[in-house]
Amino acid sequence: MYIKKLLVVIALSGLVGCAFFAYYVYNAIFIPNTAFENEKATLFIASDASFNEVLEDITPLLKDVETFVAVANKKKYSVNVKPGKYEIIKGMNNNDIINSLRVNNIPVRVSFNNQESLESLASRISTQIEADSISLLHAFKENNFLTTSKFTNNTALGMYVANSYEFFWNTSADEFRGRMLKEYNRFWSSNRLAKAKKIGLTQNEVISLAAIVQKETVKIDERPRVAGVYMNRVKKGMLLQADPTVVYAVKKATGVQLRRVLYEHLKINSKYNTYLYAGVPPGPITMPDVSAIDAVLNYENHQYFYFVANIKKMGYHQFAKTLAQHNRNAVAYRKWVSKRH
Repeated sequence: MYIKKLLVVIALSGLVGCAFFAYYVYNAIFIPNTAFENEKATLFIASDASFNEVLEDITPLLKDVETFVAVANKKKYSVNVKPGKYEIIKGMNNNDIINSLRVNNIPVRVSFNNQESLESLASRISTQIEADSISLLHAFKENNFLTTSKFTNNTALGMYVANSYEFFWNTSADEFRGRMLKEYNRFWSSNRLAKAKKIGLTQNEVISLAAIVQKETVKIDERPRVAGVYMNRVKKGMLLQADPTVVYAVKKATGVQLRRVLYEHLKINSKYNTYLYAGVPPGPITMPDVSAIDAVLNYENHQYFYFVANIKKMGYHQFAKTLAQHNRNAVAYRKWVSKRH
């Protein structure tokens, strides 16, 4: 009789223990375990992050850290951390959280335009992906890459076509550079290559000229006309005489950012100074928009060789076929400027 009672007690204890264990497992896996009020929280996990580092970052987002660790160990996530950008949705349980951290690396939109140097581009990109500006700049300037890709330090900026792209946050500097080379080659379609050949410019020359057009006018609809002026000068063997190239040459040589180009600045001995050296500069003075590149490839055919700011239509320019006509336009512009000061 005693033995039967003992067995019953043991059986009941076992059932209670099993029930408690099942309850614990259920809570650990299926009960919501988020501690934030927003709809979602974002977690960035570095490429070299350990589980302890992930745990440190995720702890403020959890109600029960102990059960999260238990599930992470059970699902072997604690020994197989995945880098990237992840989202944890309010009300997720530990199982959902671990699954999300294992497979739901969320892409980010990387955008850039109007960068005036590889340094500024590296700084801009480093705010959007994991790679830091130093590693990015090193990748941008790596001699072997530039040589095999047919770029130089002067032309390298032209490889990065201004746009928005989708990347994983944990993209490395070399991976970013490699993707941009693919995008560059994709941008230069057979149609664009044929147009460049037709106007007698290389890809690098198109981009270098487009950078000048970009600096000369912010009006997209005017860019083909401005490009036409410079193409007329190129075809005639005239100096381009573009002030933005002088501004760039002075800054490159001295670090000084000119607010106004003076006669003395036109004498700076630099291949970028289009008042001294004929043809297109050896590289872009800024990162041109796609609109500026296409403006060069599809430049307007006309007889204009000169232009100056249009005082009657702000932001636009007055174009002239002869130097005499241009000088009259320039005098009117200078008088207008002097009256405003």
